[in-house]
Order: sequence, then C-alpha cells, then structure tokens
Amino acid sequence: MAVEMSRTRFEELVGEALDEVPQELLDLLDNVVILVEDNPPPGEDLLGLYEGHALTDRGWDYAGVLPDRITIYRNPTLGICDTEEEVVEEVAVTVVHELAHHFGISDDRLHELGWD
Repeated sequence: MAVEMSRTRFEELVGEALDEVPQELLDLLDNVVILVEDNPPPGEDLLGLYEGHALTDRGWDYAGVLPDRITIYRNPTLGICDTEEEVVEEVAVTVVHELAHHFGISDDRLHELGWD
C-alpha cells in the first residue's frame, strides 16, 4: 500500500538525503539545481531524472547554459513504498543515483556498484 506524505515532508527527506552526501562531493556540484515534482512526464516510469551535461562531458565551450536539473518524483516514490522508512531509503538512493549522473556515472556502472 502506498505511503501518504505531504509534499513538504517529502522535500524535507530530499534535503536530508543531500545532507548525507559528503561535503567534498557537494562542493563539486556545478551549475545544477535539485527539484521535487509530484509526477514524471506522461508515459515515464521514473523516481528521479537528471537532465543536463555531466561534468565529464563539459568542454571548453560549456558556458552560459541553464543549470542542469535533478528532479525527484514524489508520487512514484510513495507508490512503491509501504512505510515512511522505505520512503527515506528510496529517496536517499534516488538522490545518490541522480547525483552520480551529474558526475558522469552511467546506469550500468551504478548497477555494478549496487545502486539500483
């Protein structure tokens, strides 16, 4: 059964997940914003999404662009969890997963590392 949780509480969990990321990694984030949305785009089955140019793909011509976006989706996350503790864990995993994409780490590599 899906967990019910306010958007405010969910946003707090995203913030808490970010607080658990080592400061050394947070200091390396460049031109990225982290957002919470209720639902992914129509037809998409996602808990989170990274949109932008990974740090490893940025070259000398990377300038004047809008920030990369990491979006964490509330309703799909709540839909797969049975308890608030599961939501906390899933949010943390999703945040790490999407941050990893910002650093150029692929889904395949994340899977190898056990972050699926």
